[in-house]
Amino acid sequence: MARPGHALQPGLVPYREAWELQRSIAAAVATRTIPDTVLLLEHPPVVTLGRRTEPGELHVPDDARVEIVETDRGGKSTYHGPGQLVCYPIFDLTRHGQDVKKYCRDLEEALIVTLASCGIGATRIGGLTGIWLEHPPRKIASIGIHISRWISTHGYALNVDIDPAPFTDWITACGLEDAQFTTIARELGRPVSVGEVRQHALAALAEVFGLDFDELPEAAVDDLRAQPLHDGPAPRAAVFK
Repeated sequence: MARPGHALQPGLVPYREAWELQRSIAAAVATRTIPDTVLLLEHPPVVTLGRRTEPGELHVPDDARVEIVETDRGGKSTYHGPGQLVCYPIFDLTRHGQDVKKYCRDLEEALIVTLASCGIGATRIGGLTGIWLEHPPRKIASIGIHISRWISTHGYALNVDIDPAPFTDWITACGLEDAQFTTIARELGRPVSVGEVRQHALAALAEVFGLDFDELPEAAVDDLRAQPLHDGPAPRAAVFK
C-alpha cells in the first residue's frame, strides 16, 4: 500500500532559495511533522559544485551571466538552467531501506521510467554517473545527493529543453571529458515543456518509491520556512558573473 507524500512545484526558483526550502522541509520530514516530500522546479542559470569538484573543472566565460555555488551534495560540477527539470526528493530513508546505494538506484530507475513515459529509452552505463542514451552515449540526466541522519536532499536534474552548450563550454560537467549531452526535446525532435515532463516524473517517483503524492499547500510552505533548518549552513556563492 502506498504511503502518503507531498509534492511542491514552485516553478523557477533561485538555487540558494531552493536550498533553504529543502533544509526547512528536511527538518520537518526528520521530525515526521510532514511525510516524504518532493520539490520539482527549475533554476535560473547556475553552476553547482559538488564535494568532489576538482580544480580546472570550471572554464566559465567572463561575460557569462551565471551564479556559481558550492554545495554539500555528492559528485562534481554541473549546470542548471531554465528548461531543465530539477527534482529534490526529501525522503526519510528509514522508510526506504536505509540503504544509500539502493536509494541512488531507485532515483535512476525513476528517471528511466520518466523518460520511457516520454517515449525515450534510457539506461545506466557502467562506470558512469547519471542516466544516458546509447549509440552514441549521451547524457540526459545527472544525479547528486546528500544524506544526513537518513534524510535525503538534492536529487537529479533532467534535461528537458535546455541548451546543452554550458555543460561542455563552461564546465567539465560531472568531471567527464568529451562527454556528449542531450535533451528530451532534441531526442523527440520537437519543443517540450518542463510542465509536460513534470507529471511523468512525479508518477515515476510515486511508482518506484511507493508514495501517493498530494500538493503541499502554500500556507504550509510558509510555516516550514519559519522552522529550524536541517543540517549545516547553506551553500556558499563563490562568484556571480
